[in-house]
Formats: sequence, C-alpha cells, structure tokens
Amino acid sequence: MLFDVPTIGSSLPFLTVADEVTAAVADGGLAVIQAPPGTGKTTLVPPIVANVVAASDGGAEAGRVVVTAPRRVAVRAAARRLAELSGTQLGDLVGYTVRGDRRVGRRTRVEFATPGVVIRRLLRDGDLENTAALVLDEVHERNLDSDLLLAMARDLRELRPDLHLLAMSATVDAPRFADLLGDDSTGTHRPAPIVAAGAVLHELDIRYRPAPSPRLDARGVTRDFLDHVARVAIDTAHDAPNQGDVLVFVPGVREVEHVAAAVRAGLDDVPLEVFTLHGQLGAREQDRVIRGSADQDADRVQHRSHQQRTQRIIISTAIAESSLTVPGVRAVVDACLSRGPRLDLARGMSGLVTSSSAKSSGEQRAGRAARLGPGIAVRCVSESQWQAAPEWPAPEIEVSDLTSAMLDLAAWGTPGGAGLRLVDAPPVHHADAANQTLVALGAVEAGETGASGQITEFGRQLSTLPLDPRLGRALLLTASLVEPSQRSQVAEAVALVDDPPRGDLTRAGGRGGRGGSSGADRAHADRLLRLIKDVPAQPDPNAPTLTGFTDILGMVTALAWPDRIARRRGAHGTEYLFTKGTAATVPPQSAGLQSHEWLAVADVSRAGGNAAGRAGAVIRSAAPISADIAHFAAQSMATKDTEVSVSASSGSRGVKVTARTRERLGAIELAAHPARPTPEQCRSALLAWLASDSSHINALSWSAEATALRARLALLHREIGDPWPDVTDAGLATPETAATVLGSDLDSPTPGAITVTSLQGILPWPEASHLDELAPERLDVPSGSRIKVDYSGVLAGDESAPPILAVKLQECFGLSETPTIAGGRVPVLMHLLSPAGRPLAVTQDLASFWNGAYAHVRSEMRGRYPKHPWPEDPWTSQATRHTKRRM
Repeated sequence: MLFDVPTIGSSLPFLTVADEVTAAVADGGLAVIQAPPGTGKTTLVPPIVANVVAASDGGAEAGRVVVTAPRRVAVRAAARRLAELSGTQLGDLVGYTVRGDRRVGRRTRVEFATPGVVIRRLLRDGDLENTAALVLDEVHERNLDSDLLLAMARDLRELRPDLHLLAMSATVDAPRFADLLGDDSTGTHRPAPIVAAGAVLHELDIRYRPAPSPRLDARGVTRDFLDHVARVAIDTAHDAPNQGDVLVFVPGVREVEHVAAAVRAGLDDVPLEVFTLHGQLGAREQDRVIRGSADQDADRVQHRSHQQRTQRIIISTAIAESSLTVPGVRAVVDACLSRGPRLDLARGMSGLVTSSSAKSSGEQRAGRAARLGPGIAVRCVSESQWQAAPEWPAPEIEVSDLTSAMLDLAAWGTPGGAGLRLVDAPPVHHADAANQTLVALGAVEAGETGASGQITEFGRQLSTLPLDPRLGRALLLTASLVEPSQRSQVAEAVALVDDPPRGDLTRAGGRGGRGGSSGADRAHADRLLRLIKDVPAQPDPNAPTLTGFTDILGMVTALAWPDRIARRRGAHGTEYLFTKGTAATVPPQSAGLQSHEWLAVADVSRAGGNAAGRAGAVIRSAAPISADIAHFAAQSMATKDTEVSVSASSGSRGVKVTARTRERLGAIELAAHPARPTPEQCRSALLAWLASDSSHINALSWSAEATALRARLALLHREIGDPWPDVTDAGLATPETAATVLGSDLDSPTPGAITVTSLQGILPWPEASHLDELAPERLDVPSGSRIKVDYSGVLAGDESAPPILAVKLQECFGLSETPTIAGGRVPVLMHLLSPAGRPLAVTQDLASFWNGAYAHVRSEMRGRYPKHPWPEDPWTSQATRHTKRRM
C-alpha cells in the first residue's frame, strides 16, 4: 500500500466511506463523491485512489493520480496537508503543479494541479499516458476549466477505459454528474456510482446583521458597507467560541484590504492579529495563513486558552470557501457577495462583476465555522435578502469570455464542443464572438455561419501556451520582432499584463518599471522566456523600433487587444475612444494616464457614477503607447475611405452631395479632408438617401410643370391603378423609379430640377397617349375659356381629394352637368367664383346649384357687381367672361 489511509484519516469523518470509494474505483473506475466541507474528502480520496491503482497496476511504479482544484492556493495547501499526514516530504509521494510553481518528483504518485495545467497536458500529450486517475474536486463551482476538463476526460476515457475518473464536491447535483460520467461500454448507459459522506458538523449559530446602508452602488461595493463588515468582524471575535479565529468573506482584493485596515483601526489595544488571504498574495504569505502557527493546529486549538494563543481575524476572498481548510476558525462573517466573470458582448468587454452570492456558496462559507466545535456564522444581510439569493452560482461557461475555451475545444478536435458531454453547452452568441476573435488571431479557420472552424497550426501553438490566446499571440509576435536580448523583457511584459494591476502598467513593476516583480510573476516570466527563446526572428520593416520595456509593454498590450487601442477625445479630456467604437473614461486615481494621447488597454469594465462619465465604462489598467505602435498593432483595422453624404441645400430647394476622405484606425478617425465625389458615389449616395426616407424626394428641385404632371398621374394611379405609375413619395423614391426620373442627374453632386421630361420616362405606353383625355390639364367651359384643373390636393395625402376647377360663375351659364375626368370616374369640384375671383359656391352638382342656391347668390351679388350679368334663368343665358357692355 502506498498510503496508510486509516492513519491519515483517523480524525476525518470521510474515513467511514473509504471502503465504498475503494469498491467504486476498483469496479468501474468511475465515481461521484459528495461530502460536506471539512469531512476530509480532498485529503482522503486521492490516497484511496492511489492505493487502488497501485494494487492493480504494479505497485509503486503505477500511474499517477492527478487531483484538480480551481485555485492555486487550494492546490498547494491540499498537497502539503496530504504530504504531512502521510509522513513524506512535499515533492516525494505527494506533489503539486500550478502555473510557475512545481513540486513533483520521480516517485510522486499523487499530484495536485489546477484544471488549466491538466488541459495543457491533454492538448500537448493527447492521452495523459502516465496518469492512471483523474480526480476533479469542487466541480460544483462550475469553473470553466473544470467543466472543459471534465468533458475532455470523459471523452478520453472512450479511448482509455483504464483511466479512473472521479468528480468531487461538497454541494453538487450528484445524479446529474453521475449521469454525465456514466459508462456506455456495455451498450447500456450506466451512471457512475455516487459515494456520499454525511457531515459531522457541530452546532452552528446563524445570525443576520444587515448594514444600514446599501451594499452596492454604481461604483461597486460601498465603503460604508465594508466598514460595517469590519465592525461585525470585531464584534464576532468577542463572541467566537473558545476565542477561535474569525474568517471574513468579501468579494475581492480591494475589499479585503479595506476591511483589514478598518479592523486594525478598530481594535485599539485588543490582542488580535489581522491577516488577509487572496490570490494576489505570494505563496509564502498564503501558506502562512492557511497553515497557522504550531499553537493553532486544528486538533488542539479548541483546547488552548486565549492567553496561550493569539486570536486571528482573517479577511479573505472566495478562495477560502471550499477545498481549503483554514485552521482555528470558529466564526465566519459573510458579506454575501461574490465576484465573477461577465462578458458584455455589446461593448466587447469582459470583466469581473460583483453581485449577491448564491446560497450554496453561503452555506459552504458558514460551514467553515463548525468544523472544530460549535460555531457562529454572521451574514451581513437581512434574512429576507438571504432568502432572495440564487440557489447556485451561474456556470462560468454561460457568462464568461469563451475565447480560450473555444480554442481548447478546437485543439481537442471538437470545435465548439460538438460531440462532448459538457455539463452545459456554451451560449451560441458567446461562442460565435469567441470564434470570430480566434479567426482574427489566425488560430482557427473561418467556418460556415454558426459553425466553429478547424484549428490552424498557429492555433495549436497558441493552445499549448499557459495564456489567453490573445496574449499568446502577443508573446510570439513581439518576441519575433525584437532582438534576442530583449526577449526577457517581452516575457516580463506578458507576465505583467496576464494579471494586470490597476492604473498605468508602466509603473507597476518589471525590469523596465519600478519596484520589480513578485516571485510568482518572476517565475511566470521565466517560464514564458523559455517558451520564446527559440522563436525565429521575423523583423517587420513596418514595425516601430521598441527601445525599452515601456515600448515593449505597450506593444504586447496593443497586440493582445487591438480592439482596445484607444485615443483620447479632446486635448485635455478623460474619455478615450476605442478602435472597436466603444468608449471609456480614465478614472481620477489613474490621472497619470490622461496625459497620453494613445493607450493600449488591458482591463476595462462597465461602471456607473461620475468616474465613468458619459461612456459608462472605466479603464482599469492600461499602458501608454505611441501612435506608431497603435498603427502597427491595429493595422488590420486601418481603413481609408470616402464618406459621402447628401444634404438639402439651404435657401433654395435642391440637394447637394459632398464627400470627405477619412483615414481610420477602426472607429478612430486619424485624418479627414474634403473630396469631390465621383459619379458612382453620387449615384449610390442619392439612391441610398432617397431609400432612407421617401420624403427626401420632395427636397429635390421640381419645376412647376413637373409638379403639376405628378399630381395628374397621382390621380390616375389612385382611380385606375396599373399601368399608371405610383408617384407618391414612396413610389418615386424606389431605386428603379428614382434612377429613371433623375437620369444622369444622379451622377451629379448638384442634381438639376425634375422636369416634365424627367417624368416622361415613367409614363406607360401606349396608355400615355390618353393622358390628356383622362387627366386633362385644362377643361373647356361654355364661355369658350379653357380653365386649368388643380390636381394639387391629390398629392396632399387625402385619398379622396378631387381635382378642382376654379371658374367664374358667369362662364358656366348653361352648363347643366358637372365635368368629370379619369374616364368619367371622378367629378371635378367646381369652385364658382365672383367677378373678382372670390369663391361664391363649391359644388360637384351644378344642376342642383342652378335650381337652388343660385337665386340666393344672384340676389346677393347683382347689386355688388351690376356690370356683370346675373340672369334669372342661368340655363338659357349666354355664358361670358365679359361685362354686360362687352357682350
């Protein structure tokens, strides 16, 4: 036996189901392990599986058991814990691998690692040849890499049925994962067995301490709320059983540091130690908190008096939530907030968003207080707020940027995840956006609409790098551009941008910066340097000369995110426009960046409040760059085009086509100057302008004769229909009709007036020969006059508007029937006028007028106009346009 499991787990509740785990692994090699926090599953399952493997595969020379956990600090802690309990040195039988830190040896049989490390191995080696078992811990967290690794490992098991595969969690939908891991080799689907261990938790006192002020505002977590959390932490330390330690959960590093400072300020002379725990701490600082002192051993702390040990308050992010035991904790204070990735497709931004944590997370956190004995858990919300919290956290695959994931899936031979048993399928829009990015990087081929393309050779190279594909491309390309002596600076720049601090990146450290790198960054940079030492030099004559670390850092950032290259708006503004077209503001705390015209932005997120300005987004981290670097990095987005516009001329009617030649870097305008539009540009612009709003047809210059003809045609189209053309705004603005009417004027920047000749092109033939008959321009009246018909009302939009014949009453004596047009379909509306041209009557029934209303008009008008005839009998009187003396 490699490991003495009974001795290792002598004080761990999970030992009671050790035989069940052994049987499940030995039987089919598949299992789902469900056990509450603190029962010892992370400590005991790996050696149990290692013993099963050793018994069946050749003892000490058997394959390795690889155990994954989402967080590096948990990986190191779990490995150290098992090594200590098994009485071996770390790196001997038990080791670990995280990015930039590896402690394994030839004899290592249990290796703890992050899921990303194992994915890189899968993509590099294909079959994990020396791995006998894969144990995925904390699968309930729905970490993106964990989800991908689970699906890939399940796929690999089709080729390697000897690979043992287990999924573990404190809170998990066990039947769902059991079905996912199930065995189909016999032709019948058989779910993986579930091994569940009960909790051995002590009494837990749950309390609620809501803050009097809001937890969140437009800028994030409020200071007042963090101060409240600090006060609750101090109060809880006084109540903690046996003066046990207090573990405080807040969502991020900024909040950790604020609460820690507030606690220290509020302690006065109380003998308490304050520690912080988060992912940006170095491994030594993290381990100091996790391991505690010799006097804080988990089995002895509850028996020590307050005088023999110093009580601790530990302020932590979610890294202490699961799979990581912090010794001595008897009380938990939970801000009930979580920070997770969110992709904003509309703005092309991906960042961390703070929101209420899920109940499953809150229960895990609270459980940390009741491992050693009775404990206290204080939630800094009201009970109603707690009840309204979501049950489970959102899976990262549903809310994250999927660029790296889509590259991994393409490298695995399953583009888009096709054919894989993923816990949840990636959202279509997120996957499409990721694949578009990969195509732009040259990592995958362009697929058909909605499909993922096949990976390229360059994509395979990127998939082996421990970096986001964007940064991987920046690493390889920048390394090929610089002198070999500068490649260490390239590696250091990429390591810095991989986890960028806030503000001006050039002030954040590095050989070319101020203050130097942390140990973790230094190790990461050294590893990246090894990866690029043999990259062939490929000088580009168009590339700017990179003279130092600042230039290299800017180039790396710009090449990684060319869509985030930004230019300041205004000479002294704080808002920057991105090449992609969105905008963001440099906040006051990064005021030094505002002096630079060009920035390469590593981190940007949506925000509210004054700092975000009208853009509604804030630049969190950026490096100043020169215009040359901006142009080179975004050269694929560079365009030079002529923008053509149409505007109605002021004063007289008519339109004018103008053009400006613009040079752009994406959405950023670099230069613009007036240009004369070509005939083709004029034609295209005018047709598009008319199509955008049909009423624009009226902004063109029209001759009076053309307007009159248009009205006559409008009546015929309304009353008869085809083949008479539609001359409404919408009818004339169609490309075909507009091209006919405007003719060669479409090619001119200042099209001339539309004339009768212009409209003749749309007349129907041979029907047009009857135009004057159907819609005459003038009508004969009994006086011998030819009176012009007014059709203008037809164009005014009134569907029933009749044509109007305005004529002096004396010229119509003897006319008994109202004239009609459109083949007798439409009677004209007679406006009968006085000798002075003023309306006396309006009618479409002349006979009724002569027999009725005329007598009243005669009595009113003959005294006013005595020189004109007003006969008693209009039926037989001579029509005239003259006075009585000239008749």
